[in-house]
Amino acid sequence: LSIYSAGGTGVLLNVDQVAEQLESEGHRGVQVRGLVDSGWFLDNKQYKSTDCLNTISCAPTEAIKRGIRYWGSVMPESCRQAHVGEEWNCFFGYKIYSTLKSPVFVVQWLFDEAQLTVDNVLLTGHPIHEGQWRYIQNLGQELRSTLEDVQAMFAPACLSHELITRTYWMDIQVKGTSLPRALHCWDRSLQNKLHINSSHGNHSHLKHKPPPMRGCPVHLMDGCPWPHCNPTCPTIRDQLTGQEMGVMQFLKHLGFDVKKMAQQQGMDPKKLLGMLSNGS
Repeated sequence: LSIYSAGGTGVLLNVDQVAEQLESEGHRGVQVRGLVDSGWFLDNKQYKSTDCLNTISCAPTEAIKRGIRYWGSVMPESCRQAHVGEEWNCFFGYKIYSTLKSPVFVVQWLFDEAQLTVDNVLLTGHPIHEGQWRYIQNLGQELRSTLEDVQAMFAPACLSHELITRTYWMDIQVKGTSLPRALHCWDRSLQNKLHINSSHGNHSHLKHKPPPMRGCPVHLMDGCPWPHCNPTCPTIRDQLTGQEMGVMQFLKHLGFDVKKMAQQQGMDPKKLLGMLSNGS
């Protein structure tokens, strides 16, 4: 199962059900996997609270609660039992992941535009305030912490939303590894473990700890602390003019303070400026 954005959340909610249904119909040789692109949302506090007038202005948790009531959503049993009375938690990847039996690969920008939108952080038209800049950095840190236990993932430190449908999806790299390579490694690790455990006739544990393979990583997450610090991030365009912006130009547009950031990172300002100018 593979889809992006809110549909990626749907993969998390349905992957086990699809696997169980196929098995109940006698298709025991079929292994169902999930690819979640930009569907790993946080139930964090908004930068600026607003009245819940629509799905964009609502805080993430409130939007989910209203959606469940409206659509009559049914949660996976294992997750429902883990969050009795608060089943809305199952819509958040870091809360449902540990309850899943099927293998899942998570593709997630560390600075997701959709997350920032629902958190009321606007990045167009004028430089952001220092408080917004800190909020954006903290969002990246929060996402990293929720992804630490995900066994198979690809998380670039870019400001964007969705990847697998983009023309540049093969160009983005994390620690020198592209998404196609990471998916290939994931497939190999699952096939290896499936072969080892085929005699058991039960694949429910395949999500957990795929055997490591030298030179073939499946847990890929950027460690740099600001948006677009990865030099392979997609091109940024000014939404008012349509013109391309370099990394340094983009960060200045956001109100980035080189001296202050260098001090936070324990670096010489000139060295940091050189890194940013080179997109590294």
